[in-house]
Amino acid sequence: MIPLNVDIKTCRYHALIGVGGIGSGMFFRLNGDATLGREESRSGYFLDRKDYCKLHIIAHYVRALLGPDFHTIPVGRVGDDDIGTRLVQEMAEAGLDTTYVERTQGSQTLFSFCFIYPDGSGGNMTTSDSACSTVDPAYVLRAKPEFERYANRGIALAAPEVSVDAREQLLKLATQNGFFRAASFTSEEMPRVVRSKILESVDLLAINLEEAAAAVAMEVAGSDVQTIIEAAVGAFQKKNPAIQVSVTMGKNGSCCWDGNGVIWMPVRKVKVESTAGAGDAFLAGLLAGITAGLPLHAAQELATLTGGDSVQSIHTINKKLDRDSLRTLSMESWAGISPEVQRLMEETNERYDAHHAAVRSGS
Repeated sequence: MIPLNVDIKTCRYHALIGVGGIGSGMFFRLNGDATLGREESRSGYFLDRKDYCKLHIIAHYVRALLGPDFHTIPVGRVGDDDIGTRLVQEMAEAGLDTTYVERTQGSQTLFSFCFIYPDGSGGNMTTSDSACSTVDPAYVLRAKPEFERYANRGIALAAPEVSVDAREQLLKLATQNGFFRAASFTSEEMPRVVRSKILESVDLLAINLEEAAAAVAMEVAGSDVQTIIEAAVGAFQKKNPAIQVSVTMGKNGSCCWDGNGVIWMPVRKVKVESTAGAGDAFLAGLLAGITAGLPLHAAQELATLTGGDSVQSIHTINKKLDRDSLRTLSMESWAGISPEVQRLMEETNERYDAHHAAVRSGS
């Protein structure tokens, strides 16, 4: 994998320490578009797709984009089963530091069963008693030496699929050690988050439109998107005036609040094989951009490219995603990409340089 053109030694941030879900799943394509009934039996077939959970996806892409000089440290638990063994092995092979990924005796690895209708819609069922449910504040505290090691030089990531209490502990460690603090929460969790003081310990809140709406007790259906965003940002600012916010909106693109205004960004047109994991890939691109020193709106450009590249794979981790694949995707429309993002993907190549020059000249 070829990382972005980023010299980590000159960057402010040298490591990512994150907590969140580590697990797997499978996809089942149902026959028939009718909604599955409570007592109904339905035929279908399994799809040959590999599924991964949030922390694994984000950490993988951060490592792929920033390379071996950037230390990527997931904190979590898997079960003492074959799935857990395979996941830890895959993480290690990708270059992640698995020191704080523990195999938990007597527990099963987080697992999700995803069902898909012929029109592409669907849902999933996820185990609630997995090893991830045992990740508590005390377990997160085990990573304290890493926070001290990278004091004032790290990024902390608090991702879903572990308890909010565990994520809050990670954010406390991050605050104590001068880390940049990124967090994400589910729609179900957002009301609690807004009522609590958690957002006071968050520099970047990365959520989707449904989660933004849940924060202000609104419904996406029948509501104006801009109204939802403005209401949500207002609620977040009441808790933390300095907070930055990134919101993904599926095929409608994304937007971000950088403290001065809302910036809207369209998606990249690509051949979509699967949208599963796209939001996590987007967040990884955002964190890679912040590490590279990009302002939020430019980091959002890199995140858009990363999310767009990820959906070109049927799996929730596109293991072909790197600087070259992002450049290939971006070259289709260089005009819409800022120079600082372009530089992260450049290569010394006569064909590429000629193309770049032609685009800049408008020919």
